[in-house]
Amino acid sequence: MSVTNEQIEALNQLGTATIHEAQGQKGAIDGAIRPIDPSVRLAGRALTVDIRPSDNLAIHYSLTKAKPGDVLVVDAKGFVEAGPWGDLLTLAAQKLGIAGLVIDGSVRDANTIIEMGFPTFSRGLSIKGTNKNQPGRVNVPVSIGGVIVNPGDIIVGDRDGLVVVAQDEVEDVIRLSRAREDKENGIREGIAAGKSMVELLGLADKLEKLGMV
Repeated sequence: MSVTNEQIEALNQLGTATIHEAQGQKGAIDGAIRPIDPSVRLAGRALTVDIRPSDNLAIHYSLTKAKPGDVLVVDAKGFVEAGPWGDLLTLAAQKLGIAGLVIDGSVRDANTIIEMGFPTFSRGLSIKGTNKNQPGRVNVPVSIGGVIVNPGDIIVGDRDGLVVVAQDEVEDVIRLSRAREDKENGIREGIAAGKSMVELLGLADKLEKLGMV
């Protein structure tokens, strides 16, 4: 069963931290890969790209395979001393309806990309250019910030970071995430009523066992 746009939008409305916790504390991408504009949110199907450091030929090729709503997920091997993505690729991606970019590497033209409103998550920034000579691969499993991303997995990003949701687990993750939100809303109500976090989380016995009371 394919992931629907409605399911993707539901994930987009949930916080990445909530999703990560709800799916058993898995799928969190290395926190060093951050949004260049902290105000953006991102959710979409992964179009994975495996490139050689300092070469972006495979990225250009990947755009010929992209569909509206895809998120380009680029394994640049964590190499940050070149920017294989910039404003021209951003313009081309927006023309195709691509939802955003996640790259384990660097981008450049950051201010222009922010002005264009294109959600972009990268490990770094670099003014150095790249070549277009080396082979790469598209729509294969890639490792991004310590997490394996398969083509079609859902990538969700916000100011806090990025999380990967396996495409066959999306509906369960949405359900569990909403249940977690409901639980946290109950805790907020308890705090407002004057209860302590120790009481609300049932920590008294553990604190006593550890000799902390």
